[in-house]
Amino acid sequence: MSDDILGHIPALRAYSRALCRSTPDAEDLVQETLLRAIENAHRYRPGTNMRAWLFTIMRNRFFTHCRKAARERTGAADCASLVPQVRPAQEWHMQASELQAALRVMPRHYREAIVLVGALGESYLDAARLLDCDIGTVKSRVNRARTMLRRALEPAF
Repeated sequence: MSDDILGHIPALRAYSRALCRSTPDAEDLVQETLLRAIENAHRYRPGTNMRAWLFTIMRNRFFTHCRKAARERTGAADCASLVPQVRPAQEWHMQASELQAALRVMPRHYREAIVLVGALGESYLDAARLLDCDIGTVKSRVNRARTMLRRALEPAF
C-alpha cells in the first residue's frame, strides 16, 4: 500500500493548495492526510480507487479544520498590542502650548479669523459680519492662518 500512496502525493499537494490559502497550511494538510491514511490502512478496500479515498480523507480533514477555526479564537485576538492606546496627556498639553504660541505670534486679523471659523465653528458669513469685512476676505485670512499654523507646527526633519 505504501507504493500506491507515494504516487498520489503530487496530486494531494495540488489539491491541498487549492483548498488552503497558504503553502505551509497546504503542506500540513498533506501530512495529516497521509498520517490518517496510514493509521486507517486497515479500512481501505483493495481494488477501490486509492486516489479518491485519499482525497476524501483530505477534504474531511480540511472541513474539520474549518469548523475548529470558526469555534476557536486565535491568539492574535487576545494580543495586548492590538488594544487601542490612549496617548499620554502631556503630549496633548505640549501640542496645545505650541498651538497657543503659534497663535500669539500670528497677526491679529489672521488670528481672529481662524479662531472664529476654526475653533468656534462660526460660518464664514457670520465671521465676516463679526469682523466687519467681506466673506472672501475671511476665507482668505482663514486659509493664510491655516498655512501659518501648519508651517509653525509641523515637525522639523
